[in-house]
Amino acid sequence: MEEVTEKPVVYILSDSIGDTAEFVVKAVASQFNSGHIELRRVPFVEDHAQIKAVFEEAKNCNAIIVYTLVVPELRKVMVEEAEKHAVQTADILGSLMTAFSKVTHKEPHLEPGRLRQLDEAYFRRVAAVEFAVKHDDGKDPRGLMQAEVVLIGISRTSKTPLSMYLAHQGIMVANLPLVPEVDPPEELFWVPPHKIIGLIINPYQLRQIRQERLKALGLDDKADYVAVERIEQELDYARRLMKKIGCTIFEVSDKAVEEVANRIMQIIKGGEKI
Repeated sequence: MEEVTEKPVVYILSDSIGDTAEFVVKAVASQFNSGHIELRRVPFVEDHAQIKAVFEEAKNCNAIIVYTLVVPELRKVMVEEAEKHAVQTADILGSLMTAFSKVTHKEPHLEPGRLRQLDEAYFRRVAAVEFAVKHDDGKDPRGLMQAEVVLIGISRTSKTPLSMYLAHQGIMVANLPLVPEVDPPEELFWVPPHKIIGLIINPYQLRQIRQERLKALGLDDKADYVAVERIEQELDYARRLMKKIGCTIFEVSDKAVEEVANRIMQIIKGGEKI
């Protein structure tokens, strides 16, 4: 029989990557001088053999086995092996899942790696928001090819609010203003048409929106920018360009940002046409 080591060994078993258990172990170990332990992580545990192999090794050490396993069969093996080999174990999730079940009157999903999936969704949203800010209002046209959705339309057709709403859903969005006197960047024509959404609005509603915008900025609301004739000219140019591209055209008049965004997401996910 091998000599028992003085330095405690903490085995961390997880059906995911083991970050949760390691964080808890380090937090507890800090109360006992954490420099005097050895951590051995065993991630992605999927079968009984992996668990038994750890116990065979741990029984000859001054060991603790800490685990975050959600599959009932694997948790059962842990209990049986701990009793068989008289090894100290700590179930990080078990008692807390039981408590949650009693309070919520629901059963846990029992899906390994669920927290990591949630973390990935969070970081994707963060990346999408950063992308939307970087590629707002035509900044850095090179990003058009990287976007999952490209919104195009004349000024004040809700391109930026829509971009930010979609970004918070984890969608990479770029938007581009259309101005009759300014040719769009050539990158726009490299984007597959099904990824482009053209935004159109009633000219009189847009005139009111633009007037309010100018007032908020302390500017003259009689400028050409708010003239119906100018707005109709811009909209005509936008429609012709959108038809040339072959993209989906969406009427945003009297529609909330959430409504338009949800329809765009339906198009993205299901190839639906408006």
